[in-house]
Amino acid sequence: MSTVSRNELMNYLTGLLSPASFKDYCENGLQVEGVDQIGTLVSGVTACQALLDRAVELNADAILVHHGYFWKGEPQSLVGMKGRRIRTLIKNDINLIAYHLPLDVHAEYGNNTQLAKLLGLTVTEGLEEGNPLSVGSVGELSEPITAQAFSERLASVLGREPLHIAPDREKEQIHRVAWCTGAAQSYIYKAIVAEVDAFVTGEISEPTVHTAREEGIHFYSAGHHATERYGVKALGEHLAETFGIQHHFVDVDNPV
Repeated sequence: MSTVSRNELMNYLTGLLSPASFKDYCENGLQVEGVDQIGTLVSGVTACQALLDRAVELNADAILVHHGYFWKGEPQSLVGMKGRRIRTLIKNDINLIAYHLPLDVHAEYGNNTQLAKLLGLTVTEGLEEGNPLSVGSVGELSEPITAQAFSERLASVLGREPLHIAPDREKEQIHRVAWCTGAAQSYIYKAIVAEVDAFVTGEISEPTVHTAREEGIHFYSAGHHATERYGVKALGEHLAETFGIQHHFVDVDNPV
């Protein structure tokens, strides 16, 4: 079995994802140091205990996630749940590698790009006007479809029924779409400025319902976890191909 050194892998990821370009809510890159040589990589959305336990079963040398640890504003003590997770990694000499915004944004392996491919959307511009590293995207379907048909497409692709909020002045068809994976419901205001027919994200808040209805935009809450499964999976597959290592994507179900 082929292996790659931790330093070589991290240098490659730094060059690929440019984490220093982002002002993020957590540390991007190597969060917990483990074994020097990596032959088996496990990827998943969140570094929860279930993912760690499965990685141990798979004899993983490294875990690659979108949601890692050490978020700004969280308690810093390694006690309780956080302590158990860190002990699992250290006891089993497993590296934890996490990329948040860099993985959302990446033009090839990013969450937004991967979701666009699945939904048949062609990216035309960034959702954050003037930001070359826009977290959200704007694009178009190959041809207009009804709001119900788009909802069904989301359900088919993501394996879960999206929550669809239709505007009071309902548009019959959807062609121009904005999207931002995860918890980006507040980006609905940017979607309105972009004059799209629909906005897709993972989560929804109470005010979002009224905004969508009154501003004339279809809103789809398709699941935080569901919309962010595909970037880390694509990146893990790319690393496996590049370095000849084993890769396992582990999908720990999450209804949110």
